[in-house]
Amino acid sequence: MSVIATTSASGAKFRYGNPVFDCNGAQLRAQCRQLATVVTLTGRVDSANIDAVSQQARRFILAEKPFVLDMSGVNSCGALAIPFLRTVDEQCRVAGVEWALIPSAALTRRLRDDEFVTTPSVPDAMEHFADELHTRRRLLPLLAKTA
Repeated sequence: MSVIATTSASGAKFRYGNPVFDCNGAQLRAQCRQLATVVTLTGRVDSANIDAVSQQARRFILAEKPFVLDMSGVNSCGALAIPFLRTVDEQCRVAGVEWALIPSAALTRRLRDDEFVTTPSVPDAMEHFADELHTRRRLLPLLAKTA
């Protein structure tokens, strides 16, 4: 199956650097923000498109940049969504980056309570990453001091 970069779902014109990838019923858009890379996934995630969705989403996991997977717009998801999230989790661990998941109601029904760190919205995830960055910056002077 091929993935096609298209215009947005609303029919707006193509925006340079921020295309929508149509994955046979699921739409994926990535945005590189100052604090994190945000991948927004909408539509249906099932066995027909999980490979394309996984391939497209994982290519935006970058070293040294937290990752947010916003699946709040997913209206239905198959059982393969959980292995996909485990793959994302593993790739983030290998890259050494923290990540956050924003699940939809359809995905929440499939998740176990403790399996993934979830957050209610992109602004909440960004606030968390900002707090983490602030904490690390406060520790830097302490690490540089010698006895």
